[in-house]
Amino acid sequence: MFNPALTNVLLARLRQGHRTMAYPSKQPVLPDRFRGLPKIDPSLCSENCGLCGEVCPSGAIEKKGTVRLDLSRCLFCGDCADQCPNKAIVFTQEYRLAVRAREDLQLEQFKFAQALEERRKRLFRKSFKLRQVSAGGCNACEADINVLGTIGYDLGRFGIQIVASPRHADGLLVTGPVNANMKAALMDTYDAVPSPKLVIAVGSCALSGGPFRGLPESGSGVDGLPVDLYVPGCPPHPLTILDGLLKLLGR
Repeated sequence: MFNPALTNVLLARLRQGHRTMAYPSKQPVLPDRFRGLPKIDPSLCSENCGLCGEVCPSGAIEKKGTVRLDLSRCLFCGDCADQCPNKAIVFTQEYRLAVRAREDLQLEQFKFAQALEERRKRLFRKSFKLRQVSAGGCNACEADINVLGTIGYDLGRFGIQIVASPRHADGLLVTGPVNANMKAALMDTYDAVPSPKLVIAVGSCALSGGPFRGLPESGSGVDGLPVDLYVPGCPPHPLTILDGLLKLLGR
């Protein structure tokens, strides 16, 4: 029997086509205004300027002879690039920002994230469950993590899933500066995850405390836990988060 409603549904599905992006087999096209990995050209930097450090709202830049930029504190606001008279600082289209070690967040020694050691990689490579903890975040990083579950990114096709219980998880995905009200809850959640377990810090707040770093009500990021992956950004683009997860798993 002809069913016009079902026919309309099937026609709409055919018109929509395949919505999941081809990444990582095909590199994404990002908008021109996207701010990725910063790049500093020392040859263009005036010796007595220092304006970039003065306008930086999070103290990510300091100039002691040369300009040093800490990606853990960088908000990717672009103020330094806008105010630099010689355009010594620019933001590139490089979305791959995740690193394994905190020292690699210094721009002058930035190094792309490497995979886990073989034993843990075998454990998590095909099935990786994460409990997301918002430890005082503003919901920007949390929103971009949620985007990964949409049809466009389809995080589940990589065997990665956000789960409701830490007892079902292989690790934590932490956002926010870990403020005073969330510190104990974060530690309890970490303790509830079965070993061996991983910790992934996402966003400048989780990495360093963000723009309110050092305030008593806020925190200085994920300090009390062994972090396996740092993903800078404010917030990091969903592709930045996904790239870091796949690199960690050797995918």
